Amino acid sequence: MKIPKRLQPLVEDGLIDEVIRPLMSGKEADVFIVRCGSDIRCAKIYKDSVKRSFKKAAQYTEGRKVRNSRRARAMEKGSRFGRKQQEETWQNAEVDALYRLARAGVRVPQPYGCFDGVLLMELITDEEGNVAPRLNDVSMSAEQASEDHALVMQYVMRMLCAGLVHGDLSEFNVLVDEDGPVIIDLPQAVDAAANNNARAMLERDIKNMTDYYGLFAPTLLDSHYSQEMWALYEEGDLHPEFPLTGQFELDTHTADVDAVMLEIKAALAEEESRLERAREAEDAD
Repeated sequence: MKIPKRLQPLVEDGLIDEVIRPLMSGKEADVFIVRCGSDIRCAKIYKDSVKRSFKKAAQYTEGRKVRNSRRARAMEKGSRFGRKQQEETWQNAEVDALYRLARAGVRVPQPYGCFDGVLLMELITDEEGNVAPRLNDVSMSAEQASEDHALVMQYVMRMLCAGLVHGDLSEFNVLVDEDGPVIIDLPQAVDAAANNNARAMLERDIKNMTDYYGLFAPTLLDSHYSQEMWALYEEGDLHPEFPLTGQFELDTHTADVDAVMLEIKAALAEEESRLERAREAEDAD
């Protein structure tokens, strides 16, 4: 096939020996199957921000640290150099996340480096060597669904322990090989401690996965893994081998709005009284 323009430099540099075929085209990247020596891998070509359709990207980049102060200032100003740095930061985020999560015991594709907006990484295959299917194309028994859901919850927990939330996790961002689920697509991964949207994204990630596995094992729909994980995380008690239960006692108490309003009025009255005493003291002087 004709070599895509963005892959041509990697072919010329000997990083890719052959472009075999397109694999998929997504909202933020196009992926090709390539041969690197005797290994079959995939090459993910990130789309430019003007072509990328990933919604509300600013929510995902909140809290990401840029070590170089010049780059940080340029990104804040939105200059041409700054926009280029934003693109590199977005692309490198996935590479960093892949290495970090692999060390944390999360099954992700092995990365082989990012070169001018092209990520080379492991191609996940099935038992017969074909490209592994996405979770949304897989049917399973209730027993298998419960087993794989528990494994994904463990991966999500380990991600959180490593300081990351996927942010876009669903049945479309999980591959399934002979050993089970493999989590993919991580350029939008958020910093759990520095991003104000992290908790909401964690809850959405877990809901997406639970809803899908719940199609095959409905009892999973009564679990509360996101609340359990976040409460443990906030308390500093979460660790990679924590035995999650999916159980959590939800606060069902209705807020006493009248009592809250009375406290607010009392505080306002007390402040007004303090100001009045201050004015009287000034007049007496």
